[in-house]
Amino acid sequence: MDNLPIQILMVIGAYLLGSINSAIIVSKAFSLPDPRALGSGNPGATNVLRTGNKTAAVITLAGDLLKGLLPVLAVDLLTASTILVAATGIAALLGHMYPLYYGFKGGKGVATTLGVLLGFDWLLGVVWIVLWLLTALLFRYSSLSALIATLLISIISWFWTDNIWLFASMVIITLFVFWRHHSNIQNLLSGTESKLGKSK
Repeated sequence: MDNLPIQILMVIGAYLLGSINSAIIVSKAFSLPDPRALGSGNPGATNVLRTGNKTAAVITLAGDLLKGLLPVLAVDLLTASTILVAATGIAALLGHMYPLYYGFKGGKGVATTLGVLLGFDWLLGVVWIVLWLLTALLFRYSSLSALIATLLISIISWFWTDNIWLFASMVIITLFVFWRHHSNIQNLLSGTESKLGKSK
């Protein structure tokens, strides 16, 4: 599909889909507190879990993952352009982090990053999950696990594929993930970051 206007619309569509915040929608559906008013204030699955409703948290996680996965898969099926697939993944993630519908204040993008990865190459997504689990078992910090897994996947993608656009998109995604986790990084350095299983 070489029609530039349609390609642009695909990328915009991925951003708009990414802008739909699962945590806020699910919390309203389950009559739970606004996730932006809990814990870190991040509208994501972790804050939904703080309400004690595991079902809502799982649905939120699935929603955030799917809005990264589905647009990448759709564009991959419709076009042979690896640049467009890469741009779609980045757009979906930016939609989650800087959503149009919520004043450009969104989540940190961990689940959506995983969804994008699974869309790029499902094995990369599986490796990310394994890296996250191993790091979480060792250090007990969710944020640190996400940062390490994403950074390592970015490096692995260089050796994993000869697709320069996939690697470039992973570098961009990693930079944004680290940027959105800047408060967590400060907390980790100061020793005040909450460990898994403990509320903040």
